[in-house]
Amino acid sequence: MVAYKKVNDEIVEALKQMVGEKYVIYADPDRLESYATDEVADEEYHHLPEVVVIPRTTSEISAIMKLANRENIPVTPRGAGSGLSGGAIPIFGGIVLSIERMNSILEVDLENMVIEVEPGVVTNEINTRIKEQGLFYAGYPMSVESCYVAGNVAENAGGGKAVKYGVTSRYVLGLEVVLPSGEIIELGGKLVKDVVGYNLTQLMVGSEGTLGIFTKIILKLIPLPTEKVDLLVLFPDAQTAMQMVPRIMTIGRITPTAIEFMDQLSVQTTCKYLNENLPYENAGAMLLIEVDGNSEQDVLYQYETIGNLCYENNAIEVYVADNQTTQERVWAVRRNIAEAFKVYSPIQSLEDIVLPIANIPKIIPILDRFAREYAVIIPCYGHAGDGNLHVTIVKRPDLPMEKWKEEEHKVLTELYHEVAALNGTISGEHGIGIKRRNYLNIVLGEEVIRLQKQIKAVFDPNQILNPGKIFPDTVNESAKA
Repeated sequence: MVAYKKVNDEIVEALKQMVGEKYVIYADPDRLESYATDEVADEEYHHLPEVVVIPRTTSEISAIMKLANRENIPVTPRGAGSGLSGGAIPIFGGIVLSIERMNSILEVDLENMVIEVEPGVVTNEINTRIKEQGLFYAGYPMSVESCYVAGNVAENAGGGKAVKYGVTSRYVLGLEVVLPSGEIIELGGKLVKDVVGYNLTQLMVGSEGTLGIFTKIILKLIPLPTEKVDLLVLFPDAQTAMQMVPRIMTIGRITPTAIEFMDQLSVQTTCKYLNENLPYENAGAMLLIEVDGNSEQDVLYQYETIGNLCYENNAIEVYVADNQTTQERVWAVRRNIAEAFKVYSPIQSLEDIVLPIANIPKIIPILDRFAREYAVIIPCYGHAGDGNLHVTIVKRPDLPMEKWKEEEHKVLTELYHEVAALNGTISGEHGIGIKRRNYLNIVLGEEVIRLQKQIKAVFDPNQILNPGKIFPDTVNESAKA
């Protein structure tokens, strides 16, 4: 069990010497509050740090970690705070280490088709920078305009384009990392292939800030397609829409850029929120399908093939969005679903279960049953093309908070067991953090959890880096600041 040391004036003074007084926040609850949470709505998980430090360089981060490791003070690394697992919440107080000042694009290497960035670069800035060179970074989460690259790497983020282009890990070639001890290591580089020793680069990807702090990231770039078209396909019900997803790839023999699912409740709520007038009245569910390529003929073949196949499988209507204006209209609905339900009720549990693609249709009647049996609203949407669905458990505004907590736990427990029975898992991109740690044993065996804890202990024997995340009993709960 770990008993952490409190941050005192002496520690704060040492931090000021490292990064400058301007970049240390201490004894200022109003400013500290900004670093007490992420996008997880439940106030149960909110916790003030004792001090926030905002370094600018790798050497400053190294010095901070050496101090924290020596003094046994917990450190919680923080990016944009846009996470959905509580991964950036300092549940044991201590130091929040914010990378917000480390936001430079260091190099665009066109010949090697890579880009080197600091961890605090906003993901969208990468593609803005390289678009004119005919390249793009395909690790594209839906929060692309707000999230930091380091957060994408820490969570192995996915997004709408993952069905064709894969998730973040496919594009991470190299990392500079500060370990919990303060040691600086370099992993990988600009190489497409590298099988020398264990693949520590990919071990770091998805480690949720528990093994090291990223200070430089080398990402692979790929050619930017010149053409794209979106299809908005209306179906009579969610089951029919979901059954269409694997058929697009197996029968149509096409891998779309994206296949996004939206149930009727999601579409209706978001259209009202955006004052949008999509033709959803007769649709029980919709698929938003994107195809891309390097010629109009190629893209035309793809979307006509998919459209005809949808009609053959009971689609009500297929709308084609072939210009930027209409494409933005349909994608705005998909991107704003979570925000729309926050207006209806700010208390919700946004989940991101993953299923084998063939099992996606099987989850729909289960969700319908939950909605009947429990006093909650359960919209469903997400990345159907890779089996990653955002099943969102939304508190009814009139439901007492005590009753909500009971219902939320019951639904999550039953949902995760049903997902496991369908050979799925409990998170595809949001991560475990603190929000899902107590459900880990539903999908991971005891031996696997033990091995992962041992890996954590090798990197962080004093358990100071982002403690209390992923594993429920990593540190003693009574050690909270």
